[in-house]
Amino acid sequence: MTRDVVFEGLKEILAVVRPNTDLSTATYNTELVRELGVDSLTMMLLSLAVEDKFKMQFPAGEAAPTTVGQVCDAVLKALS
Repeated sequence: MTRDVVFEGLKEILAVVRPNTDLSTATYNTELVRELGVDSLTMMLLSLAVEDKFKMQFPAGEAAPTTVGQVCDAVLKALS
């Protein structure tokens, strides 16, 4: 699986958990909180949806990702 595939899957998930967010300009450097308005509840929903979609688990005890790219990298790391 490539980073681009994870990125597109993540955008699909974000479109569901943040339905009124414009993702057309989202990049790997887009900040989840500041630019996409992800709050703590949305982060939890996002994490659960990502884990379900990619059949993986985020490691416990690690800092939460702050950018779209960090989420993609965490998914790829968990799948490797």
